[in-house]
Amino acid sequence: MKEIPERLQKQMAFLLEADKEKFITRQTFLSDGKRRENDAEHAWHLALMALILGEYANEKIDLLRVVSMVLIHDLVEIYAGDTFAYDEEGKKTQRQREQAAADRLFAMLPEDQEHHLRGLWEEFEAAVTPEAAFARTMDNLQPTMLNAATGGIAWTEHKTKLSSVLERQRLTPVGSQTLWELCRDAYLTPAVQAGKIIDDLANNSAESEGSR
Repeated sequence: MKEIPERLQKQMAFLLEADKEKFITRQTFLSDGKRRENDAEHAWHLALMALILGEYANEKIDLLRVVSMVLIHDLVEIYAGDTFAYDEEGKKTQRQREQAAADRLFAMLPEDQEHHLRGLWEEFEAAVTPEAAFARTMDNLQPTMLNAATGGIAWTEHKTKLSSVLERQRLTPVGSQTLWELCRDAYLTPAVQAGKIIDDLANNSAESEGSR
């Protein structure tokens, strides 16, 4: 039997390890509301969304770079686990856990590919390039769309507050103002009006007015 080159061995080992992304369950439900999606489904959906919606980016973007980013952005959760967007305690250790996971996972690859994928992951996390900003827009828009499609199951389950949602969405308009306005007007505002998202900001405003 012909010996398999070391480079190919490393690449295949990484790809097999990446299959474990399918085992990481997120909090977002699929559009039929019957089960939660996994990280691999989420990444695929973001890549497809980027291909379809790339024309709405605020700036000219390298679409292949965006697709590459969204495909690998959650791979670290194979070791770090999924941190729910509104889990304040979990977010305190998220960066540390995910950095350690990135060190372990990307090191499986040949050195050139290790640096390339690690660089894409860091770029996504920093969200300062047009590509990363648009990738983050996709990452925020997709679960919002699915939450709206299910009638707000996850929002209701977690008693999600509007202030938390808006903090989560703060980078969405940086990547695409058009898609942020869609997200706000088609998904978030109706969810608040229906009581699926708790409008704590309105309560705070009313209390502030009453104290004057």
